Amino acid sequence: MSLHIEAKAGEVAPYVLMPGDPLRTKYIAEKFLEDAVCYNRIRGTFGYTGTYKGLRVSVQTSGIGMPAMDLYAHELLNDYGVKSIIRIGTCGSYQEHIETRALVLAMTASTDSAMNSYRLNGTDAPCADFDLLAAAHGIAAAAGHTVYCGNVISTDAFYGANPDDWKTWAEYNVLAVEMEACALYTRAAQHGARALAILTVTDCFVSGARLTPEERERSLDEMITLGLETQLAISRL
Repeated sequence: MSLHIEAKAGEVAPYVLMPGDPLRTKYIAEKFLEDAVCYNRIRGTFGYTGTYKGLRVSVQTSGIGMPAMDLYAHELLNDYGVKSIIRIGTCGSYQEHIETRALVLAMTASTDSAMNSYRLNGTDAPCADFDLLAAAHGIAAAAGHTVYCGNVISTDAFYGANPDDWKTWAEYNVLAVEMEACALYTRAAQHGARALAILTVTDCFVSGARLTPEERERSLDEMITLGLETQLAISRL
């Protein structure tokens, strides 16, 4: 048992989805997994293990932000031997052509956080696992989803000091903003594991468009299914 996950040895599957919201974790376990069992309730960061099309899969809440993701990803990888983590979450688009409901696969994750600079004594460029990225893109394209691959920024501040800061990142072709991918990719690299962030665009900075609650639910189901299908594909390699 780790400090923040109360699962016993063997209770966490090698393949994990990580949403930020504990209620989304519970929703995935109840709607998408068979025979799901809750292995973690510490601090309300629910974790479940069940099966998806015969593959044993876990869903573990990460919480919001890089420090929370760093903590839970490290414990999953270091204490439970997890081999593949897919973050599933939402993002805000920085590019005019990337509209709401589109999927963004984070090929790389820039950041305005100092976490990696003091950990590595320099500037790191964490990236997704290529096999996960390729599998997710192929599955999404075959399903007819609008999907983009590229650089995202993992920010420390949801409410920044300057509301126009995003324009500089957009100028350098950063696709979207979120808050966890950089920490996940860094920890996965350290532990020799696979990692990918699959993101649904819920807000557009250029147009101001935003999904309704009903649209969010439909789009998030598409993202959840893509994450599960991607883990299934990777398990067969």
